[in-house]
Amino acid sequence: ERFQGEEEVFTARRPVFQLNMDVAFLQELTFPTVVIPEDVEIKPLNYRWLSRATSFPRHVVEDCVRDTILLYSFQLRKGQHLSFAFKDVGVLSCQDGVLCMRFYYECVTGLESKASRMALLHT
Repeated sequence: ERFQGEEEVFTARRPVFQLNMDVAFLQELTFPTVVIPEDVEIKPLNYRWLSRATSFPRHVVEDCVRDTILLYSFQLRKGQHLSFAFKDVGVLSCQDGVLCMRFYYECVTGLESKASRMALLHT
Protein backbone atom coordinates (compact mmCIF):
# COMPACT_ATOMS: atom_id res chain seq x y z
CA GLU A 1 0.00 0.00 0.00
CA ARG A 2 1.31 3.47 -0.88
CA PHE A 3 1.13 6.48 1.45
CA GLN A 4 2.11 10.02 0.55
CA GLY A 5 4.62 11.58 2.95
CA GLU A 6 5.68 15.22 2.99
CA GLU A 7 8.54 14.65 0.56
CA GLU A 8 8.17 11.11 -0.72
CA VAL A 9 5.78 8.22 -1.22
CA PHE A 10 6.13 5.31 1.20
CA THR A 11 5.25 1.75 0.30
CA ALA A 12 4.30 -0.27 3.36
CA ARG A 13 3.15 -3.81 3.88
CA ARG A 14 0.60 -4.29 6.59
CA PRO A 15 -1.29 -7.31 7.83
CA VAL A 16 -4.95 -7.70 6.95
CA PHE A 17 -7.10 -10.21 8.78
CA GLN A 18 -9.55 -11.76 6.34
CA LEU A 19 -12.40 -13.43 8.18
CA ASN A 20 -13.33 -16.76 6.66
CA MET A 21 -16.47 -17.71 8.58
CA ASP A 22 -19.94 -18.62 7.43
CA VAL A 23 -21.93 -15.38 7.08
CA ALA A 24 -24.86 -17.00 8.92
CA PHE A 25 -22.77 -16.92 12.11
CA LEU A 26 -22.16 -13.20 11.74
CA GLN A 27 -25.65 -11.85 11.07
CA GLU A 28 -25.67 -9.47 14.04
CA LEU A 29 -22.02 -8.44 13.77
CA THR A 30 -20.28 -5.86 11.65
CA PHE A 31 -16.62 -5.77 10.80
CA PRO A 32 -14.40 -3.36 8.91
CA THR A 33 -14.06 -4.23 5.26
CA VAL A 34 -10.69 -3.75 3.67
CA VAL A 35 -10.30 -3.73 -0.08
CA ILE A 36 -7.36 -5.95 -0.91
CA PRO A 37 -5.79 -5.06 -4.27
CA GLU A 38 -5.92 -7.81 -6.89
CA ASP A 39 -2.13 -8.03 -7.12
CA VAL A 40 -1.75 -8.82 -3.40
CA GLU A 41 -1.14 -12.47 -2.66
CA ILE A 42 -3.38 -13.91 0.06
CA LYS A 43 -1.57 -16.61 1.96
CA PRO A 44 -3.77 -19.29 3.48
CA LEU A 45 -2.88 -20.97 6.74
CA ASN A 46 0.09 -23.29 6.19
CA TYR A 47 -0.97 -26.51 7.92
CA ARG A 48 2.17 -28.32 6.84
CA TRP A 49 4.42 -25.70 8.48
CA LEU A 50 2.25 -25.70 11.63
CA SER A 51 2.48 -29.47 11.78
CA ARG A 52 6.27 -29.37 11.67
CA ALA A 53 6.50 -26.46 14.12
CA THR A 54 4.25 -28.11 16.71
CA SER A 55 5.25 -31.76 16.13
CA PHE A 56 1.58 -32.70 15.72
CA PRO A 57 0.36 -34.63 12.67
CA ARG A 58 -1.19 -32.43 10.00
CA HIS A 59 -4.69 -33.88 10.46
CA VAL A 60 -4.53 -33.03 14.19
CA VAL A 61 -3.53 -29.43 13.38
CA GLU A 62 -6.33 -29.10 10.81
CA ASP A 63 -8.89 -30.52 13.26
CA CYS A 64 -7.68 -28.18 16.00
CA VAL A 65 -7.96 -25.09 13.77
CA ARG A 66 -11.42 -26.14 12.53
CA ASP A 67 -12.69 -26.85 16.05
CA THR A 68 -11.28 -23.56 17.36
CA ILE A 69 -13.09 -21.62 14.61
CA LEU A 70 -16.31 -23.50 15.32
CA LEU A 71 -16.03 -22.82 19.06
CA TYR A 72 -15.33 -19.12 18.52
CA SER A 73 -18.23 -18.73 16.08
CA PHE A 74 -20.51 -20.58 18.53
CA GLN A 75 -19.51 -18.17 21.30
CA LEU A 76 -20.24 -15.20 19.02
CA ARG A 77 -23.68 -16.57 18.14
CA LYS A 78 -24.47 -16.95 21.84
CA GLY A 79 -23.53 -13.31 22.42
CA GLN A 80 -20.35 -14.13 24.33
CA HIS A 81 -17.88 -11.70 22.81
CA LEU A 82 -14.58 -13.14 23.95
CA SER A 83 -11.20 -11.91 22.77
CA PHE A 84 -9.10 -14.45 20.90
CA ALA A 85 -5.32 -13.98 21.04
CA PHE A 86 -3.06 -15.15 18.22
CA LYS A 87 0.47 -15.58 19.58
CA ASP A 88 2.90 -13.03 18.09
CA VAL A 89 0.17 -11.68 15.77
CA GLY A 90 -2.63 -9.88 17.61
CA VAL A 91 -6.06 -10.12 19.19
CA LEU A 92 -9.42 -10.74 17.52
CA SER A 93 -12.19 -9.16 19.57
CA CYS A 94 -15.82 -8.19 19.37
CA GLN A 95 -16.86 -4.92 21.01
CA ASP A 96 -20.28 -3.33 20.59
CA GLY A 97 -21.12 -5.79 17.81
CA VAL A 98 -18.01 -4.94 15.77
CA LEU A 99 -15.50 -7.71 15.04
CA CYS A 100 -11.97 -6.30 14.84
CA MET A 101 -8.39 -7.59 14.59
CA ARG A 102 -5.75 -5.57 16.44
CA PHE A 103 -2.21 -6.45 15.43
CA TYR A 104 0.70 -6.39 17.86
CA TYR A 105 3.33 -3.71 17.30
CA GLU A 106 6.05 -6.33 16.72
CA CYS A 107 3.96 -8.08 14.07
CA VAL A 108 3.45 -4.91 12.05
CA THR A 109 7.01 -3.63 12.37
CA GLY A 110 8.38 -7.08 11.59
CA LEU A 111 6.66 -6.99 8.22
CA GLU A 112 8.15 -3.70 7.15
CA SER A 113 10.79 -2.24 9.43
CA LYS A 114 11.66 0.64 7.09
CA ALA A 115 8.13 2.00 6.98
CA SER A 116 7.03 0.82 10.42
CA ARG A 117 5.59 4.11 11.63
CA MET A 118 3.61 4.56 8.43
CA ALA A 119 2.36 0.96 8.53
CA LEU A 120 1.33 1.30 12.17
CA LEU A 121 -0.66 4.44 11.45
CA HIS A 122 -2.73 2.63 8.85
CA THR A 123 -3.55 -0.60 10.72
